Amino acid sequence: MVKIGPISLPDNPLLLAPMEDVSDPPFRAVCKAAGADLMYSEFISSEGLIRDAIKSRQKLDFFEFERPVGIQIFGGDEEAMALSARIVAATQPDLVDINFGCPVKKVVCKGAGAGVLKDLDLMVRLTRAVVRATDLPVTVKTRLGWDEASINIEEVAERLQDEGIQALTIHGRTRAQMYKGEADWRLIAKVKNNPRIRIPIFGNGDIDSPAKAKLYLDRYGVDGLMIGRAAIGYPWIFREVKHYFATGEVLAPPTIEERVAVCLQHLEKSVAWKGPVLGILEMRRHYANYLKGLPHIKDFRMRLVTAPDFSSVEAILRDIGVRYAGFVAERFMAGFTGSQVEESCAY
Repeated sequence: MVKIGPISLPDNPLLLAPMEDVSDPPFRAVCKAAGADLMYSEFISSEGLIRDAIKSRQKLDFFEFERPVGIQIFGGDEEAMALSARIVAATQPDLVDINFGCPVKKVVCKGAGAGVLKDLDLMVRLTRAVVRATDLPVTVKTRLGWDEASINIEEVAERLQDEGIQALTIHGRTRAQMYKGEADWRLIAKVKNNPRIRIPIFGNGDIDSPAKAKLYLDRYGVDGLMIGRAAIGYPWIFREVKHYFATGEVLAPPTIEERVAVCLQHLEKSVAWKGPVLGILEMRRHYANYLKGLPHIKDFRMRLVTAPDFSSVEAILRDIGVRYAGFVAERFMAGFTGSQVEESCAY
């Protein structure tokens, strides 16, 4: 069992990464059903929360079935971060997470996300402000450092633990790497093996198959794994990894019928949460991944992303189910880069 304050997670837990414009309640719902053990919201601007920005406030929404669930905030001002932590706490999630990892320019230029990696003293002060502002467990997600010349994750882990955080997730890349190259899990392992570190350490980066999940868990000894881009359009990654952990066997991929059914569930939840217009529009980013690996699917995808309403999309999806009945596509994760979400802070 892995403990984050009063929160109990199973051994080797699987965490769903916070991804901007992706990790909303509809997406989290299908991932929870597939076996995700702990989920996080999209990241929320502390300044937006304080200004009562509608989009920021909407990101605070979650449902009881999602628990345990964390709300993630970002910002570069101590007072704003403390106040936003209090606002988050009022919605009663299970924990508050601080984003020190998002590498996209629009966030970094505001001195937030991975931009804080250039000023460790500021990172400590921001963390202290959040920890002191709430009784909820506070966790952090970050990267190895700003660039190869300034990797400081071991010092970061020690100092943030001293400030009272109760878990740390490390993406095994620097900000300069963005999403290129391989994540360096050796440095994540160094943090985990540091005798001073008492809090859970979760690893993130490049987990895109059950075999790799098991290999990284065993090789680097982390307390759990965070999965992000590999779950987009493929929430089954969670159940496949858990099945592989339990049996050593590769679970059969979902049939096209199951893909269509879950995609429809995702669509229904999106429309219910966001409304009939925005729910349809924002769901369009997911279709390609739900259907990836199916031959000659391009025309269907084009119809899906231009369909104007729920019944039109539903009819197209059911048509796909009939057209490809019995077909089992190869698992799409191999070679998947997540390029469609890189600029939306899937960090």
